[in-house]
Amino acid sequence: MKIVLIGIQGAGKSTQGKLLSEKMGIPYLSSGHIFRQMAKGKTTLSRWLKETLNAGVLVSDEKTIEIVTEYLQKPEYQNGFIIDGFPRTINQAQAFSDGTEKAIFIDVSDKEALWRISGRTDNREDETLKAIRKRIQIFHEVTTDVLDFYKKKNQLITVDGEQSVEEVFQEIVEKLGLDK
Repeated sequence: MKIVLIGIQGAGKSTQGKLLSEKMGIPYLSSGHIFRQMAKGKTTLSRWLKETLNAGVLVSDEKTIEIVTEYLQKPEYQNGFIIDGFPRTINQAQAFSDGTEKAIFIDVSDKEALWRISGRTDNREDETLKAIRKRIQIFHEVTTDVLDFYKKKNQLITVDGEQSVEEVFQEIVEKLGLDK
């Protein structure tokens, strides 16, 4: 199964992605992780990615589609995957409509997301308050169209992300029909 996780930063996408990966036996992948790993390099693209991420700006559709699509060609993703952070725009969703079966929207308020992020201990360089607010604003501006895209295809599942981790996971499992 190919599943897309959607939500603002701090919604719990990576937590739920890892739990789903264990339950379903398919790999979990984060586009943000791919970009952060690439940003550690010494190439021109690496430096550009680092600056872009630290500013809280989205990587262009063309570059994101190219990077993620190429990454998903690896053999471990051929039997399915769970991905978060992609697609973020309607252009990305349309270009990525090759077999995505479900899109799960983990719905949390901006206030809850900011609260959760402020409690993190890993102190990522791209998690300044300014960058986080910018990403949340961009999410509301562009990702709403992605939700509509998956809704029209009857692939969207919405869950209340402000429940406990276990309750969110249980709701996802039930709505995917994995509890049977």
